[in-house]
Amino acid sequence: MARKKRKKKARRTSLKLGVALSLLVSFYTVIAVWFVHHPRAWLDEKQTSLPSFIIEPLFAVGNVAGDITDALSITGHDAVYEYDIEAPNGKTLFAGAPKRIGNPAPNDILTIDRGHFIIGWSPSERRPVWCAYHVKPQAPYLAGERPKFQRDKEAPNSPKPGDFSKTGYDRGHMVPNYAIATRYGPESQRKTFLMGNIAAQTPSLNRGPWRELEHRIADLWSKRWGEIWVITGCYSLEDDSEVLSGSNIKIADRFYQILLAQDGMNVRALAIDLPQNISWRSWPARHITTIDELEARTGLDFLPELPSFIQTPLEAELPTRLWPVSAIDIFKMLSIHFK
Repeated sequence: MARKKRKKKARRTSLKLGVALSLLVSFYTVIAVWFVHHPRAWLDEKQTSLPSFIIEPLFAVGNVAGDITDALSITGHDAVYEYDIEAPNGKTLFAGAPKRIGNPAPNDILTIDRGHFIIGWSPSERRPVWCAYHVKPQAPYLAGERPKFQRDKEAPNSPKPGDFSKTGYDRGHMVPNYAIATRYGPESQRKTFLMGNIAAQTPSLNRGPWRELEHRIADLWSKRWGEIWVITGCYSLEDDSEVLSGSNIKIADRFYQILLAQDGMNVRALAIDLPQNISWRSWPARHITTIDELEARTGLDFLPELPSFIQTPLEAELPTRLWPVSAIDIFKMLSIHFK
């Protein structure tokens, strides 16, 4: 009898400890999710002021849990404003091409129209300054074998494919191969491998957060939000930016993506600004910014044809999450990040 009582007491104690531990883990997860949803400047300050044994677990737990709760629309908010003009379905540009308004944008930007995407090319920097493309929800084509990179005859002073060899940098697509291939077929896919669409990217950026965003757009967000318009590009804040070894091809310090979708009369916007030296497994959500901030940093005016009544609030709004996805795509979303 005494033995049975001891076993029963031990089970109750184990159950209580299990419940207490579960509550503790849940509470810590809530704190971690709250922590990572602060603006980047606040997080940077905490990283320098708090010990690593406090900061690192908060980021480790908060990034994973926060990405899931954001994707399910439980946490965070988007920049969404009502617009009384129908979406430009089937068009490459949403509210016009970016316009130069000052430094550091070069003053020799040439527009190259590839049909399903557009490039703002700088002969002096030998790289795209901005690119624009749109992604339809339907993907009628399979992404075939990757074509070979080729010099771009329409982009003055275009690099040769071999200029990037043994430099430590990838030939980074500004307009992605995968999204264009699956929406528009092999001919358009080949155009993404012309060197006018390429900028030097570190492998950790190109194969990490940059790739993750490209696949979220093509596989997840277009499925949830419909047609998506994207502006990508790169810039350096310093005039004397680094050049690629053995050439005068300028290496950008930062890369950005601006996304827009329109659901009925609601326009949804998201801007992300990634450093060149980003770590492989960095979470893109930690690099969300405003379109206004990107304009100040790049010297470009984005969405110039939007009327001021929507442009002003939309470009000033700071979202706190990446766009949500369909619930059935949560595991696919995580696999994209950890692949």
